[in-house]
Amino acid sequence: MKKILLSAGIVTACLCSCAPKQQAAEEVLTLSGLNPANFEIMVDSIKPVKLYTLKNAAGMEVCVTNFGGRIVSIMVPDKNGEMKDVVLGLDNAEAYLPENNQTDFGASIGRYANRINQGKIVVDGAEIQLPQNNFGHCLHGGPTGWQYQVYEANQTNDSTVVLTMKSPDGDNNFPGNVTATVTYALTADNAIDISYEATTDKTTVINMTNHSYFNLSGDPTTPITDHILYVNADNYTPVDDTYMTTGEILPVKDTPMDFTTPKVVGQDIDKFEFEQMKFGNGYDHNWVLNTKGDASLVAAKFMSPVTGIYVEVYTNEPGIQVYSGNFLDGTVKGKKGIVYAQRTGFCLETQKYPDSPNKQWAESQAYLAPGETYTSFCKYKFGVEK
Repeated sequence: MKKILLSAGIVTACLCSCAPKQQAAEEVLTLSGLNPANFEIMVDSIKPVKLYTLKNAAGMEVCVTNFGGRIVSIMVPDKNGEMKDVVLGLDNAEAYLPENNQTDFGASIGRYANRINQGKIVVDGAEIQLPQNNFGHCLHGGPTGWQYQVYEANQTNDSTVVLTMKSPDGDNNFPGNVTATVTYALTADNAIDISYEATTDKTTVINMTNHSYFNLSGDPTTPITDHILYVNADNYTPVDDTYMTTGEILPVKDTPMDFTTPKVVGQDIDKFEFEQMKFGNGYDHNWVLNTKGDASLVAAKFMSPVTGIYVEVYTNEPGIQVYSGNFLDGTVKGKKGIVYAQRTGFCLETQKYPDSPNKQWAESQAYLAPGETYTSFCKYKFGVEK
C-alpha cells in the first residue's frame, strides 16, 4: 500500500477552519463541481498530486489529475447551451488509488495499453515475463501500470498541461528506462488534443492511450446503450474467451460489429448468439481503422440523442478499442455520489492492436528501440447536433 500524506495546503485547510477567508479560498470549485483541494495529496511521501483545470474561450472546461494522467471531468455545452459533464470520474485523488479502486477512469495508460498474451514478450531474442493481471494476460501495463503512478506535471498555459512519466528499467518487468510525455491541449474549437511521446535506453514495447469513459447524456445514472456510434472500420480483431486477440482480422459486414453506418449501441449489444458478443460481454474489441494513420479523417463518432452532444475521434494509430462498460457493476461511487452501473460509460481508445508484440501485423508494430521516438496522437472533438 502506498503511503499517503496530505499536502500542506490541505493540512492548513483542516487546521484553520476558524479562518473563513482561507477556507473559502480552498473551496473554489471547478465548473464541473470538483474541489481542487480534494486532489492535493502526496504519494510515496515525495510525489505531489494536484488537479489541473484547462479552459478555452468557448467556455469548455477539462479537469486533469497527474495521478495516472487522468481526465476527471469534461464540461461541454449541449444542444440547449447547458453545460454537461460527459465523462465518468471520481471526486478526489485518494479514490483513484489502487487500494481503493481498481479503475482506469480517464487514465493515460502505459506502458502497454490493452493485453499482451500470457504476459510474454521477446526482446533481443530473450523472453521476458510480464505481470499476468487479467485472465493470465498482462493488461494495461500490469497491476501498477502508469494509470496508478504519478506523472510530473507542468501546466504551460490556461489550456495545456504536459505530463511526464520517468519509468525505470524493470517497471512491471518491462525493459528500459523510458521517459514518456502526455500533452493535453484544449483547443478553441472544443477539442482535446492528446499527444504522446516516449524514448528508451533499451528496446522495449510501448502503446499508450486514453481510457476515458464517455456518457454524453451528462447523466451517468443512465446507460449509453441509446447513444449512436459510427466506426470508420471494415474489419476488427476477434478475441477468444479470455479477451485475447486470435491473430485474425475479420470483416464487420453482416455482424453486430458493423458500425460503418451509424447505429444505436444497444441494437446488437446483447446478441450473444454471435460468439464475439458473448466473449466480450458486449463490445470490448479492437477495430482496424480505415484511416490508415491519417489523423485528419474521422475514426469514430459517438453521439447522445438526448443532449445532441457528440465526440469525434481522430488518430494516427491503426486501431481503436471500443469498450461499452460491460463490467461496471455498481461497486464504484463516482462524482457527486453517483454509482456507476453496467454500461454507463463508453471508451474509445486509440491504440496499436492488442498483443501486437506477438502478432504479425505490419501496420501495428509496438517495439521501441534506443534512438527512436514513439509518437501517438488522439483528438476528441466535441460538438452538438440539434
